[in-house]
Amino acid sequence: MFKRIFLIVIDSVGVGAMPDAGLYGDEGANTIGNTANATGGLNLPVMNRLGLGHLTTIKGVEPSDNVNGHYTKMAEMSVGKDTMTGHWELMGLRVTKPFQTFTENGFPESLIKTLEKKTGRKIVGNKAASGTDILDELGEHQLKTGDLIVYTSADSVLQISAHEEKVGLETLYKACSIARELTLEDKYKVGRVIARPFIGDKKGAFERTANRKDYALKPYAPTVLNALEDEGYDVVGFGKIHDIFDGEGITESIKQPDNETGMNNYINYAKQDFTGLAFLNLVDFDAKYGHRRDPEGYKNALEQFDKQLNTLINELRQNDILMVTADHGNDPTHHGTDHTREYVPLLMTGPQVGFGPIQMRKTFADVAATIADNFDVKRPENGTSFLKEVSKRSR
Repeated sequence: MFKRIFLIVIDSVGVGAMPDAGLYGDEGANTIGNTANATGGLNLPVMNRLGLGHLTTIKGVEPSDNVNGHYTKMAEMSVGKDTMTGHWELMGLRVTKPFQTFTENGFPESLIKTLEKKTGRKIVGNKAASGTDILDELGEHQLKTGDLIVYTSADSVLQISAHEEKVGLETLYKACSIARELTLEDKYKVGRVIARPFIGDKKGAFERTANRKDYALKPYAPTVLNALEDEGYDVVGFGKIHDIFDGEGITESIKQPDNETGMNNYINYAKQDFTGLAFLNLVDFDAKYGHRRDPEGYKNALEQFDKQLNTLINELRQNDILMVTADHGNDPTHHGTDHTREYVPLLMTGPQVGFGPIQMRKTFADVAATIADNFDVKRPENGTSFLKEVSKRSR
């Protein structure tokens, strides 16, 4: 049994379109491969030593002949390509009905009117938009009027932006709580309501802050996180993990303002003694670079993560396993600003972890099944454990 499992979701780092990508308009998507092509190549020596170069063609990342870990890729069994869909499947659930989106026409007028009445503030925006673009468009208006900025994206989200000083975090969070209650109704139901606070005093100077807060639906059934908590294991969520699962099965939560800080927190936590799961999401790949179609930013974030990953690996103890994966794709060279339907990588290492490829996984839920198998807790309904394939050192 591994005493400590480290699971990192490098949010949106897909490794090539799935066979059904055409149903989502995502033919040809390959987040990491196309990022490399668009930027002259990537330098990812640490992930390559774990087998990344064997999963897809990546300019600058030639397949390694001396892999120090197990590697494979995973297909998504659930429908959709949402953050919650991917994370919930990683923890053993299968989403059979995609979360509702309101990309085309914004939210129904009936919802907006009710939200205005209950918050006591007028709503502006109400459309699909980039979080930075809509601040440039409506930030100054809010400073003058106090109106709340509501917008959505290709995800199943209702987002509310408010100035931290002029409107206030308490007001913003209260508005989001109201919106979450309203959007539990089936005709309005979204996966998450997100508070998006910002600062600044004029167009071009507005910046979103780290005081984001997500109000997610609870998972429709227990996950392996619940099983671990029930049996007394540590389940530590870093970044937005707590929000994605609405706190279900999480015994401790550690916030982070960005990828670099998140990895530093995670590395420091690896120096502590615990028994269970340390579960990290690194959202910048997705939110800052994928949705904004910024290949250069994506490249820089990948290379920074690769350096920090080496530091983390050096902290692994004898009975540790590290898994690095993703929840969907978000090809920064693709059309639109949506996630992309892709395979995700699964890279694993540790002193007692073997070497080389393992069979491609048909569902992300195999990760949950393996965690459950390792700690001998109740298995989720979905997934097949690969514990025996990875828990031996051999070449």
